Amino acid sequence: MAFLKTEIRRIADDTFIYTKSQVYYESESAGTSLNQTERRENPDVETKLWDLVLYTISHSFTLRINAGVLNTFIMELNNVGNNKSSVYVSISFKKLCLATVSLPLVALLICFVTAYIFQQDDIHETHCRVYNVLPSISAITGVSPQRYLWRICIALHLGPRLIIASVYHSYYYKILKTIEDVPSRIKGCRLLNLCYWLSIAEVASLCGVTYISNRENYSVHEKIFIAFMISSLTYMLTQVRLCRLVTPNARSLRYKQALFITSLVTTVGLIIFFLKHRLLCHDLAFSWFSLCEYVLGSANMAFHITVILDFPMEQLVVGNGLPALKVD
Repeated sequence: MAFLKTEIRRIADDTFIYTKSQVYYESESAGTSLNQTERRENPDVETKLWDLVLYTISHSFTLRINAGVLNTFIMELNNVGNNKSSVYVSISFKKLCLATVSLPLVALLICFVTAYIFQQDDIHETHCRVYNVLPSISAITGVSPQRYLWRICIALHLGPRLIIASVYHSYYYKILKTIEDVPSRIKGCRLLNLCYWLSIAEVASLCGVTYISNRENYSVHEKIFIAFMISSLTYMLTQVRLCRLVTPNARSLRYKQALFITSLVTTVGLIIFFLKHRLLCHDLAFSWFSLCEYVLGSANMAFHITVILDFPMEQLVVGNGLPALKVD
């Protein structure tokens, strides 16, 4: 309001000076000699003057309002345009996968080294009390304080695993839609759904075997570990069969096949040495079991890291106003 009063006063003063000079010029040209006091007291001059002032003020105020509305409208258009291209976070999917698999790997190495140096008696203890040189994964991640590091890293590991499973599902589904052979497409869709849910089951069992320690509840831990083994191996098998059907020329396929065979052979050895330890209490049987467990865990992590060969350049993007895509 103060700005409006100042502006009206400025326009009125400018208009009055302009009108006064015009009246003086007309009077001089007509041969009259009205002085300044007489010109200001002339009612006709006063009426014309204020009519002109009011007309100028009203038009100036209208123009200013219209200009403000126009500027606001342009700013809104600019904001809408900016929202259409707003990207808040853009993460390399390859780097996300590498970080995801690095979490349990680094945590496992730290737990192994620290537990082997400072807690040998605790990690080598078994129910048979036989000679043992290599502790199991459950042993080194079940003692304190190593178990806290392991659980934190697995907690950070689980979320991206669910994202990777969803990305794989959408990726293969889009390829399956382009297959013209109906029986092959139906078979591929069944394998895809089975592969997705096996991946979810593997993640869930990994969570269970992590947070239910063998020291706290051995029977439940053992059953969840068996569920993890079954879901992991069947997921690998289903993934390999799906890749053969959908992307037979993919570079990651041969790595997945080799890692699946490695996991399968290692699982057989793991079962044999576990039975020798539990039933016969042979020396070093638990060490061989632990070795098979480490190889199996490494093969599992390597199998999952082959995702970077399938998605080498993709980005995980969070934004506003991005093109709407139908998620299958």
